[in-house]
Amino acid sequence: MDISKAILSLGQYQFVVQGEVNSEEDWNNNVKFISGVDENGNSIFSETKPITYEEVVLEQQKLQTEYDNNQYQRDRAKAYPSLQEQLDMQYWDKVNGTTNWEDAIAKVKSDNPKP
Repeated sequence: MDISKAILSLGQYQFVVQGEVNSEEDWNNNVKFISGVDENGNSIFSETKPITYEEVVLEQQKLQTEYDNNQYQRDRAKAYPSLQEQLDMQYWDKVNGTTNWEDAIAKVKSDNPKP
């Protein structure tokens, strides 16, 4: 999980990541938080970080777990017929008294069940 997503998830919105962050040393050297802007519009970087490396690592793990646990949603999204196809099925179901649309959706859900 991208470190920027974890930082954003922790409520920090003004920061810069320069390079890779794979260790606490990288965190200290490559992540800077913006505390303001000078009269020329240049960022002023804070001397301290509002969150710790450990907090970011835990947030990355949490976000990765959530992502992994929702794989079925991504699988379903790929498997569903397009909206145009679904609307067409619904129209013809009404006209012909069939259940093609409901059957198609039920099959996608049964093929990709929630955990």
